[in-house]
Amino acid sequence: MNDFLTAIGLVAVIEGLVLVLAPSRFEDIIRALGSMSLETRRNLGLIFVVVGLVIIWAVKAL
Repeated sequence: MNDFLTAIGLVAVIEGLVLVLAPSRFEDIIRALGSMSLETRRNLGLIFVVVGLVIIWAVKAL
């Protein structure tokens, strides 16, 4: 459970940094996501999940 909460905290920090350091770029990203089809957004989400799992697997394997 400790690792899970740490992961949630890291996600919050990273997303917060995007908003602090580049708020106008964040708006551009939101607009770009809004103009994508539902299928494209779903595929993008799947890619991020797979990349995240690969990173977790690689870190745990060390």
